[in-house]
Amino acid sequence: MEDLAGKVAVITGAASGIGFAMARRFAAEGMRLVLADIERPVLERSSATLATEGADVLPVPTDVTLAADVQALAATTLDHFGDVHLLCNNAGVGSRGLPVAELPLRDFEWVLGVNLFGVIHGLNAFLPHLRANDVGHVVNTASASALYHLPRMGPYNASKAGVLALSETLKFELEAEGSGVGVSVLCPSWVRTNISTADRNRPERFAYELDTAQMEQLAEYKARRREQLATIALDPSEVADKVCAAVKANRFYILTHEPSRELFESRARRILDGENPVEPPQ
Repeated sequence: MEDLAGKVAVITGAASGIGFAMARRFAAEGMRLVLADIERPVLERSSATLATEGADVLPVPTDVTLAADVQALAATTLDHFGDVHLLCNNAGVGSRGLPVAELPLRDFEWVLGVNLFGVIHGLNAFLPHLRANDVGHVVNTASASALYHLPRMGPYNASKAGVLALSETLKFELEAEGSGVGVSVLCPSWVRTNISTADRNRPERFAYELDTAQMEQLAEYKARRREQLATIALDPSEVADKVCAAVKANRFYILTHEPSRELFESRARRILDGENPVEPPQ
């Protein structure tokens, strides 16, 4: 989609971080916006900010782990704007930084519920309209963690690898049917967002208590992440620029950090050579 002016973009996880940056970038292109997020007060403030900047914006509180919520998001979008052209399945949460062996099922259920099933629910709700119109674009937010995997990020790694696999599959299927709907997958590395504090939005049904040792592990993990964010992380606006360019060019892979390419290349070479995996540098 080279010309975005006047078209409708739906963005999940849009209240802050990459989602909000994408919303602002697409608003600059003249797009009308539907912002979806589970964090209602922040969603309202972010929508109001964009409205004061001249954007035509509709906030819709949405829990992407619930298929019914995302179906309602689609219905509200079509009722309000009458159309949709760009779907950004962006909502995401992080892991708690504990080993796989110490994580309860609720952590896997929440992280995969948001990161992977949030994308699945978005596709299920919006693809029928996009395919019927035979025009539009889908951007699924994966991560560099879909390309190579760090320890203590088991649920997150699994969810993002799933998003990449699903996105590639969708691209092949749309091309096979001659569809005009494009697909991109966003694989960012470190970006200055609030994902490390995503527990603030964890629904009660996914909650569980950590013991003292786990709390200490979590504190250490978050401290290390804050240090990395302060030194190597991109501003979300830089990521949004790359996403917008990819949508216009109908480019599938969106990699934001050059080291990610090198780490993925090293991992792929080890796989092809039949060598055991090696933990990537952090």
